[in-house]
Amino acid sequence: MGDSTLSASVRLLIVDDHAVVRAGFSSVLRGQVGLDVVGSVQNGEQVLTLLQRSSVDVLLLDLHMPGMSGVEILLALQKFPCPPRAIILSSFEPDEEICRAVETGAMGYLRKDTSCSEILQAVRAVHSGSSYFPQWIMDRISERKLGSSLSPRELEILEMVSKGLTNKEIGHAVQVSHFTVRNHVRHIIAKLEVGDRTEAATVAIQQGILRAHDSFQGRGGTGKSRSNRSRNRLLGWPSGPGLGASSPTAPARSRATI
Repeated sequence: MGDSTLSASVRLLIVDDHAVVRAGFSSVLRGQVGLDVVGSVQNGEQVLTLLQRSSVDVLLLDLHMPGMSGVEILLALQKFPCPPRAIILSSFEPDEEICRAVETGAMGYLRKDTSCSEILQAVRAVHSGSSYFPQWIMDRISERKLGSSLSPRELEILEMVSKGLTNKEIGHAVQVSHFTVRNHVRHIIAKLEVGDRTEAATVAIQQGILRAHDSFQGRGGTGKSRSNRSRNRLLGWPSGPGLGASSPTAPARSRATI
């Protein structure tokens, strides 16, 4: 593959928990001009140990591994003064974990069945400081940034909208007037750039906004506020001690009004 050589020597480390994958990448990439495969390891602990004694320019990093995940490895790399740049590998597409990896610092993405020429193209781009992502990842990251513009109260209300609650029911649950809820819903619709509350809930689920900001997680235990008990009652959830975090999801109801 003389037409796919790298313009500068790149020290590459392959990280995957499957021996056959490591062997396959090593076999394909060893001997490529300008590319030095310094090794292949099977977990995050081995990555960190190797980096303490050897310099690496680029990682080909499996995203889904037992022990330390790809995202956890990316977080650990941030502690190094000159961490290697990472290209994540995955067999799953689309995958919410891919977006988390990008937000944690990954600079490229490749499927595990990618051709040798594309691997070299990605390594060259990432080594030079550029990113290497398919368009669907760029679109998903943009959508997640849009969702992050919602305030905690807007996320809480959006979650209840997705359950089919009316403005009056939401207002009763969070102890504000239904006019205030209406204003929040309007702000949510504007920020998500959708047409109505139903579309806002649909888009939020598709983009992972509600999963990433589940306002009902971690509210179990004693000492619940009256507003939490009211919300659980409206959603059909039990409101006894310790039931908040594992409450079942109420069936959705369709509401067309703002």
